[in-house]
Amino acid sequence: MKIIYCGDVVGRPGREAVFKNMPALKEKYKPDAVIVNAENAAHGFGLTPSICRDFFEAGVDGLTTGNHVFDQREIIPFLDADKRIIRPLNYPEGTVGRGEMLVELLNGKKLLVAQVMGRVFMEALDCPVKALENILKNYHMGKNVNAILIDIHAEATSEKVSFAHYFDGRVSAVFGTHTHVPTADECILKKGTAYLTDVGMCGNYDSVLGFEEETPIARLLKKFPSERLIPSKGEGTLCAVMVETDDYTGLAKSVERIMIKP
Repeated sequence: MKIIYCGDVVGRPGREAVFKNMPALKEKYKPDAVIVNAENAAHGFGLTPSICRDFFEAGVDGLTTGNHVFDQREIIPFLDADKRIIRPLNYPEGTVGRGEMLVELLNGKKLLVAQVMGRVFMEALDCPVKALENILKNYHMGKNVNAILIDIHAEATSEKVSFAHYFDGRVSAVFGTHTHVPTADECILKKGTAYLTDVGMCGNYDSVLGFEEETPIARLLKKFPSERLIPSKGEGTLCAVMVETDDYTGLAKSVERIMIKP
């Protein structure tokens, strides 16, 4: 199975980068599934049902989110209504939405996508390891699913790496998001799990993490609350990663970083 995972979409430039490049991505890589992290898609903070539908109409099979999942209040009922969008798995029990989705493809293959959020320099959520352990009791690669893709939405590199090594051989891939900066450490771990510390963002890189420079610079210099961050208006770059897995074992055969500049 070939799976493309696009990193955090930031504002209109990020959305347009995904929409514009989707046909070429599918033509070149022939993916079985395309999953997108869309948590910053609505003016840089959260996402809306209409934006979700735009991604689905563009050929995206599923959406992940992150710590900004609830920033746009209108998304809340949509998280329960549509099974193609997930929020971090380790939110407390009873939180609206779900942390995993089963993508059943037209060719009969099944892909499990789950997301957890880190706890180092992040919100104090439930344990991400225990949360994923509970899900993996019900899914096994090569048996009831062909592949398992995990997004760890986290700040600390060490937490992402440790998490990936713990689940090495039990999932197809562990890809990091959240920092908006692509890393160059893609690899296949010893037991067969593909890993990348951060996929990077889909957005304008002539910016501060996808936002206009003025406000972040003011915060840097003056150290007091300032105006709200505004997404950059420049053209967006698409950052993604593709993993190819063995359909019988679910383990990774190859992993490739993707960057498409305007």
